[in-house]
Amino acid sequence: MADLTLQPLVMEGAGWADYGLVDSGHGRKLERYGPYRFIRPEPQAMWSPRLPADGAEWDAHGEFVPGSDEDGGGRWHFARAVPEEGWPLGWNDVRFTAQCTPFRHLGFFPDMAPVWDWMRGRLAPEGAAERGTLNLFGYTGVGTLALSDCGPVTHVDASKKSVAQARENAALSGMEDRPVRWLVDDAAKFTAREVRRGNHYDGIILDPPKFGRGPKNETWRLEEGLPGLIADCRQLLDERSRFLFLTVYAVRMSSLALAGLLAEHFAGLPGTIEHGDLAVREEGEGGRLLPTAIFARWRAD
Repeated sequence: MADLTLQPLVMEGAGWADYGLVDSGHGRKLERYGPYRFIRPEPQAMWSPRLPADGAEWDAHGEFVPGSDEDGGGRWHFARAVPEEGWPLGWNDVRFTAQCTPFRHLGFFPDMAPVWDWMRGRLAPEGAAERGTLNLFGYTGVGTLALSDCGPVTHVDASKKSVAQARENAALSGMEDRPVRWLVDDAAKFTAREVRRGNHYDGIILDPPKFGRGPKNETWRLEEGLPGLIADCRQLLDERSRFLFLTVYAVRMSSLALAGLLAEHFAGLPGTIEHGDLAVREEGEGGRLLPTAIFARWRAD
C-alpha cells in the first residue's frame, strides 16, 4: 500500500547557462532565455521587485501583456527585435528551439528541470528502463528527450504542431535515433487503449492542461477528466514500475488534493506518494523562490 506523505515538498529549480529567473514582483517576472529577456505575468509574485535598485522599469526585449479575462488571452509587445522563428537553447545534452508563443510561454517549461533530473535518477540506478516511460501531454518534447537516454519513451500530445516541434528538437539535439515514439493522439483515449492492450511502463509523466481539445476536437477539462486518467495510468504501472509524476498549472486546488487522488488509486501498489510545489529561485544574492505549479508523485521505494 502506498504511503501518503502529508508534509508538502518544494522541488527547487535554479537557472543554467540558457535560462534564469532574473527578478519577480508586482505580479510579473523577468526571465532570460539565452540572449533575450522577457517579462511575463506571474500572479504569485506578490512582493516587490528587487531590481533595478533605483526602482526603474526592467530592461527586456519583450513583454506578454495578458487579456482582461482570467482564462487567457493577451499578446506580446516587443521593445527590441526577437527572432520570430525562434532561437536555439539547451538543457544538459538536450537542444531545443525557444519561441514567443501566443500562450505566453516560450516553447518549454523551465521549472520542470528538477523534475527531469528526479525522473532520470529514478530510472538510472538500475540501468536503462526496459519498458520505457510514457509522457502524456508531452508538448515540444524537452522532457521526452531528457528521458530518452534512460530507455524508450512514448510521447503523446494532441497537437500536431507540438509533436512536429518535438521532432525538430530531437534533430537539433542529434537524438533522431533515440527510441522515441512520437504520437499525435488524445492522451486520455491513448491511455485507455494501452490499458486494454495490457501494456505497462517503468514511469509515467503527465502535465495536463486546465482545458484543451484533442486531435478530433475532443474536450478536456481537468477536474472532470483527471480522476479517470489517473485510474488508467495506475493500470499501466505495476510492482516493477518506478514513478508517476503529475504537474498542474493555473488551477484553484491544492497539491494535497492531487496527492489524495493518487492515494485512492495507488492503494494497492507499494511505494510513497508525495506532493508540493515546483518553484524557481531568482538569480543573485538574496534570490527568492517563486512557486510556479503544484505536483504530486508516486515513487517505488
